[in-house]
Amino acid sequence: MPGDFFDTNVLIYLVSNDAPKADRAEALLSAGGTISVQVLNEFANVARRKMAMEWAEIRDFLATLRALLSVEAVTLDMHGRGLALAERHGLSIYDAMIVAAALETDCERLFSEDMHAGMVVDGRLTIVNPFA
Repeated sequence: MPGDFFDTNVLIYLVSNDAPKADRAEALLSAGGTISVQVLNEFANVARRKMAMEWAEIRDFLATLRALLSVEAVTLDMHGRGLALAERHGLSIYDAMIVAAALETDCERLFSEDMHAGMVVDGRLTIVNPFA
């Protein structure tokens, strides 16, 4: 099912003090989409270490995300594809794994603030900066 994939930074804005970006992220996520377990892990790390959220808050927020979005496991095939994407496109390994997950789940758009906006990967996945 083609659709949208969300990078961790879009989710972080939901709990940030940046109201315009939080509102934009909420509007996008309300339509549904896909994330990977990696995105959940990255969110938990940033929420705890940089935003000082309590574990209970993090668990509650992750439960909400899991209810709202489709969550895909990271597989060995995804990992291999991510390595190839990192090499071919010069992406960080973490960004490449997110791109690989978006491709593996047949998404058409990957919303990310810090990847290469406008880049089309494998002729079918467009990276979009939702805050531009």
